[in-house]
Amino acid sequence: MAATLVIDSATEACSVALLRSGQVIAGSWHMLGRGHAEQLVPLIAALPDRGRAPRIAVARGPGSFTGLRVGLAAARALALAWQAELVGYPTLALLAAQARATHGAVPVGVAITGGHGEWFVQSFAADGLPVSDLAALPPAAAAAALGCALVTGSQAEALVSLRGHGTALPAWPDARAFAQLPEALVTAETAPLYGRAPDARLPGTVAA
Repeated sequence: MAATLVIDSATEACSVALLRSGQVIAGSWHMLGRGHAEQLVPLIAALPDRGRAPRIAVARGPGSFTGLRVGLAAARALALAWQAELVGYPTLALLAAQARATHGAVPVGVAITGGHGEWFVQSFAADGLPVSDLAALPPAAAAAALGCALVTGSQAEALVSLRGHGTALPAWPDARAFAQLPEALVTAETAPLYGRAPDARLPGTVAA
């Protein structure tokens, strides 16, 4: 099977991986907070053959507006330069897959940091497929929306504490876990999933 370069810079973390037949050939994960634009390309270049692969998978978000756009721009540029297939995947689905890898095939709720004090949340079934829509909610509403006993993501501990029950698994997306994703969630769609309407709009436009 041909190799796949995976790029995930949608959150505070930044990771890249080179996979073949579901196995990680090489990869790295870093908690950057900021600076994705400066760090992402060197991380890719440090991979075998400078990360070159006939297939590129990139995180579509939601997450950090800047980090998300940096990853998508890099993936699109490399796909064009290498004439590679480009596919995308949802960030929260990868987090759910990482949780299932350690806790087995169980339902998983995902909660990560959003904008303006909100959290991005979504629920996934034991097979890894979403059972609720992606939502950006204030913490109290997010805690009420996620009923799964197991919650993962950057806001997992805060949500479980607020809710008063369940198990928290703090985590950030890791490109090296890409093979754990359900195939149905890896598609040719690479439009960003912002999770909420953008803060800035052109004059005369209406919020989505």
